[in-house]
Amino acid sequence: MEDNWTTLTADIIKKLDVPELTARLDTDPEYGLAEDEVKRRRSVAGANEVPEHKSNPVLRFLRRYIGLTPCMLEAAIVLSFMLHKATDAIVIASLLTLNAILGAAQESKASEALQLLKNRLQIGARVLRDGAWKVIDARDLVPGDIIRLRTGDIVPADCTVLSGSGEIDQSVVTGESLAVSLERGGVCYSGTTMQRGEVTSVVTLTGTKTTFGKTAELVRLASPKLHIEDVMNSVVRLLLAIVGTFLCIDTAVFLSRGAGLLEILPVVLILLVSALPAAMPTVITITMAFGSLELTRRGVLVTRLGATGDAAEMDVLCVDKTGTITANVLHVTAVQPVTGATEDEVVLTGALASHAANNDPLDTAFLQEAGKRGLKLEMWTVEEFKPFDQQTRRTEAVVAGPDGKFTALKGDVVVVSGLCGNMAEAHLDLKGTVTAWAEQGARTLAVARRDTDGNTSLLGLVALADVARTDAAELIAQLRNLGISVKMITGDALPVARSVASSVGLNGEIVSAADLHAAVAQGEDAVGALAERVSGFAGVYPEDKYAVVRGLQKRGHVVGMTGDGVNDAPALRQAEVGAATSNATDVAKSAASAVLTTEGLGGLVDLVRVGRMIHQRILTWILNKVVKTFQVAIFASVAFLITGLQVVSTFDVVLLLFLVDFVTLTLATDNVTWSPRPENWRIGRFMASSIGLGIFSLPASLGILALGMGPLHLGRDLALLQSYSFGLLFYSGMFTVLIVRERGPFWRSRPSRTMLGTILTDMVVVAVLLMAGLPGLHRLPVYVVAILIGACAVCFLGLNDVFKRLLLRWTGVTR
Repeated sequence: MEDNWTTLTADIIKKLDVPELTARLDTDPEYGLAEDEVKRRRSVAGANEVPEHKSNPVLRFLRRYIGLTPCMLEAAIVLSFMLHKATDAIVIASLLTLNAILGAAQESKASEALQLLKNRLQIGARVLRDGAWKVIDARDLVPGDIIRLRTGDIVPADCTVLSGSGEIDQSVVTGESLAVSLERGGVCYSGTTMQRGEVTSVVTLTGTKTTFGKTAELVRLASPKLHIEDVMNSVVRLLLAIVGTFLCIDTAVFLSRGAGLLEILPVVLILLVSALPAAMPTVITITMAFGSLELTRRGVLVTRLGATGDAAEMDVLCVDKTGTITANVLHVTAVQPVTGATEDEVVLTGALASHAANNDPLDTAFLQEAGKRGLKLEMWTVEEFKPFDQQTRRTEAVVAGPDGKFTALKGDVVVVSGLCGNMAEAHLDLKGTVTAWAEQGARTLAVARRDTDGNTSLLGLVALADVARTDAAELIAQLRNLGISVKMITGDALPVARSVASSVGLNGEIVSAADLHAAVAQGEDAVGALAERVSGFAGVYPEDKYAVVRGLQKRGHVVGMTGDGVNDAPALRQAEVGAATSNATDVAKSAASAVLTTEGLGGLVDLVRVGRMIHQRILTWILNKVVKTFQVAIFASVAFLITGLQVVSTFDVVLLLFLVDFVTLTLATDNVTWSPRPENWRIGRFMASSIGLGIFSLPASLGILALGMGPLHLGRDLALLQSYSFGLLFYSGMFTVLIVRERGPFWRSRPSRTMLGTILTDMVVVAVLLMAGLPGLHRLPVYVVAILIGACAVCFLGLNDVFKRLLLRWTGVTR
């Protein structure tokens, strides 16, 4: 027979009163559980911890050698060894292993977040067992245990208050910035912190069933889509298609001429190596790493390199309110004095009833407001100070100064006003004022003054709230101008959320968690559709934020998420761009893909702009690679069909790719401008543009080859012709890099110093090699090299640049 306590859920617990709950849990608040019963329940419920899901690290690493790109590289390695090209094989294998190591390093982020969550649950707990109180490890708690929580304690499991009172800080779970009052029947969530008071509670949920545990499970399950992997696979598939097409053509021709299969292998290797994107993972990693360094200087620490590329495509940003839009610091937002009193009197008295050393957010807010108003607190001497007490619900201070001696009081409106004898003359609507301020997200305190005769008079009411940062509205406007739709997601109540959203320009509809839950019941697509329509959600929990991110991703959006608490960790992990704020918890930072070290959203704006610059640099490399593959593959194949000669040797292709890749690595430093709208790979259009430019290059390449074979008389010596063809492919590649890096005329922007210096150095080195010669590359006359470079400049820097602009405009790549 199933125990009643095993079917308890958070929703059911909220509906039960204390006697019903203890009966359902089958526990005695005065005696606790017996040790035998504890052992039985632990065997059913398990330990109060987040279980680890470990996999073999060796197998995880080896899986990185499986996939389209790795298999293509591995095929080239095998073929290189078959043809006794050991050096080529070693270089390719090294690049493949480097990529696997980089990927494995990034994969460790999720496990780090889970470990931090586990560490937070490794705390002690005061528990009543067999009628006696004892301290045990929190992992040994079971549902039905009676525990005691005191000021400063971290709540070890979800529980319900049986007796006592206090205040609890549950911002790490719900996002609410203000402490929540606890009394009999109140719910405490695992991972939250007792701020004041002492309560006796009954444990209701443990381990992964707690709100905190569910957060840990969501962090483990969350897995953002890696868009750059799709791009890489698309590029590899296209390159394979190019190689496969020309390989079939060349094989048919070889066989028709009576050649054997072994004679075809060198051609196969030339085509495969020409298309081999061996440097692509490295180029992408280096480009993102350079971007990450630039972001570090701007106050953004990137913890997952792919986030910089994803930031370029991000079109929806989900923003946590507390600590992101607001500073998670209380401020005095309004003062309502009674008749005969002034605002300054109210603030001064409230500040005198505050103590800076307490580090209490309410005291700090009063003291800061007094400073802003220029009130001279140093003129008063505090003779006696009584800090906030859960029983009295107020703070008191006996002070002496220019107005004599009196007692300053501040605290709960009902309690303080009940002590005052001037309520009839105050002419103040207490209930109406408190309600109105609450709808604006503010907490109300009453301030009073007691004279030496013991007469207490109300001075007024003060509203305190976590207000929006001064720069929040401007930064949200900047994000909108970048084409990003901003959504606010918060655990605060609906009136608070609406007030804050309105103050920062989020004027669309803000809906409650109930509306969101109704959409969740209909599926992820419904959640995404609702999120697209509204400007934010209020009263949400960790799984709700996670659901919003997943719903938007289901609708095809690239999603960003900002947050600072444990409650934000699953959504931070799931989002393509998860940005933890400067004041975030370790769990949030570990789950995120970037950490903003400066306050507010300014770093996120920089992340988007730099991300879009990185996108342009990677796009340039892809365009250049596809064009270059076409140039080599088509040129080598068509030249062979026309002349019957292998005008390019395998050595030439390997050396060519090494020299070109050496230059294209510097694209990571190139000068580019960020797009005003979210980027989109639109891979089909890019490939069409690349293929078109590659095909257009063929007549020029064949024409320059004909120049060498005819007027320059190189056709009589195959070795000289191969050196000439190598030079042709190299210089055409250099000029192609210069034209594809700029979507307009190539002279519109200047390459970075590093890139320009590398190109010029590479061109000089190759010119020297062609004129001096080396094993595998025969020497060419100086005049031949000069004519070759000049012809390539005219064709590939001049004519191709004009065609490129027309082609990009026709395919819609340029905007």
